[in-house]
Amino acid sequence: MAIISKKKKAISIKEPLRNYLIDNGRETNLPISYGDLLRYNNSIPLIDKNNKDTLWESVFYPQGDMQEIYHNLKKIYAILKADGDLSVMDHLFVDRIDLCVYGNTQPFRVRIVNKINDNADYFYIKNADASRVYGLELEHWLSPNRISYITHESTLIEEHILGIPGDQFIKFHLNDKSLNRIRLSKEFVKFNERCFVRLLGDMHANNFVVDITPDFEDVNYRIRAIDFDQQSYEGRKSIYLPQYFKENNRLIDIGLQCLTPPTVKQYQKEERSLIARRFKASGNVINQLLNAMAGEVLSSTENVHNLRTELAYHYKDNEFLLCNSMGELVRHSLEKVLNGDHHYQFPK
Repeated sequence: MAIISKKKKAISIKEPLRNYLIDNGRETNLPISYGDLLRYNNSIPLIDKNNKDTLWESVFYPQGDMQEIYHNLKKIYAILKADGDLSVMDHLFVDRIDLCVYGNTQPFRVRIVNKINDNADYFYIKNADASRVYGLELEHWLSPNRISYITHESTLIEEHILGIPGDQFIKFHLNDKSLNRIRLSKEFVKFNERCFVRLLGDMHANNFVVDITPDFEDVNYRIRAIDFDQQSYEGRKSIYLPQYFKENNRLIDIGLQCLTPPTVKQYQKEERSLIARRFKASGNVINQLLNAMAGEVLSSTENVHNLRTELAYHYKDNEFLLCNSMGELVRHSLEKVLNGDHHYQFPK
């Protein structure tokens, strides 16, 4: 069983990562910062449609600040969704701003509504944590999912990732008669492999969503990470394997019933092959990212040493013992995938 003993502290974005963000269009001047949203003067608990406390609070601002804040939030939405085309602001309004007071980064969630059709969308404003930014980029390049986010100094803006929260999916959807247990199990195996290869930790059911897509004969499932705070931080291998979190046990049980060990191995190989293809398709971008990451102090020396020892044992590869940072461990983990039947060397 995998347990996170305590939350990590946020790590500021250093020059190598900042240069990467600038070079790749992620760094943008923003009209408002995370700190500006802290100027609220009142809040109330946000209750869901079933009259349960969501653990979010809706915040309110002084009348003199509210108009400016809401206008700038619409600008951010235009930057995030429409490449800065401010004309989209004309039919939008800010319906609500919520604060997650229990979250590691205490994010704000902004609810934007289209006046014409009442359609709602969301985005998040957070303190920029280097670990999370590395996690977002690795997700963007190595997973089948594209990630939209922007940064400015110490502020991080993220799009809302659509899907059914993992805990709700497990609670309400696993007994659905239309559930394709084999396809769901296959996707969990592939998700488990993606997390382990790029060392994304803490993927229990509260930290991922399940996206269901109807197909012409059946349905497909995509499990998507939504929390990247624990990218390459913990020192135990089990933290990077969703299969070891008790919150995911019902998914594991279905997999044990539906899949044989040879089938699981096949799906693992398939996902590793896809990760290798995605890496090669990224050109030199991901090399720049990993070079920045390798030089960062993203965790304690003890965690790095513990993890490299466990990975060396797992892969029967003592080259992991030569890694001195979490970024170097991620890079060597990817080398294991890229080598496959041929030798791959990262550009120096």
